[in-house]
Amino acid sequence: MAELRRLKDHSGLSLAALAAKTGYSRSSWERYLNGKQSVPREAVEELAQLCGADPTRLVVLHDVAVRARQQAPAAAGATDGAAPRPRPAAGPGARTVPFRTFLAGIAAAVVVAFGAGLLAGGAWADDGAGGGDAGTSGYRRGVAYDCEISRQQGALRAGHSTSREILLDTNSTGFDVVEVQCLLREHGFDPKSTDGLYGQDTKNAATRFQTARGLIADGIVGPKTWAELRK
Repeated sequence: MAELRRLKDHSGLSLAALAAKTGYSRSSWERYLNGKQSVPREAVEELAQLCGADPTRLVVLHDVAVRARQQAPAAAGATDGAAPRPRPAAGPGARTVPFRTFLAGIAAAVVVAFGAGLLAGGAWADDGAGGGDAGTSGYRRGVAYDCEISRQQGALRAGHSTSREILLDTNSTGFDVVEVQCLLREHGFDPKSTDGLYGQDTKNAATRFQTARGLIADGIVGPKTWAELRK
């Protein structure tokens, strides 16, 4: 839910806008994002695609959460109703593992194994589609990141994100912001930092860039500003 809310907040879309652009109602999105109702897998994929993010990691997290919910009631049900069954005596040195700890281990193992498979298969590499974003995974505050400017399939890249749609404004953080800062600097509008923090200096640089390109100069990076930054 935290990842889905991050995407929604960065996109700037309201619940009504999500309802208009997806197959789920406003009230459904309100319940999903506030934890009142389980999020369908298809809704996760639709939100990721709408916000220009790679849905792979979100889908994995969703599936792990589903397994956890399915197994937790079964464990709780074992203590309801009839008296508990006697347990076999434990041998010397044996110890029991709480169910939650066991379940957390399963979830962690699934994520780690899946991540290793993606790395081995190169799934994290940019596929050239131009729709994914690096988000905040692995991002560290206070680090000045290098800009590796190149042009791929006609689009300018700085090596941190392939976003073209996600909205960025004051207090946004992550590799999408680093990408914007690098591209602004490449175009001659220095944000004074490439730390991934969308502060006033970055907003001022974005505003100057938008003015120079004939865009609405609000300092908010959206699809039209991304398009100009990629040129």
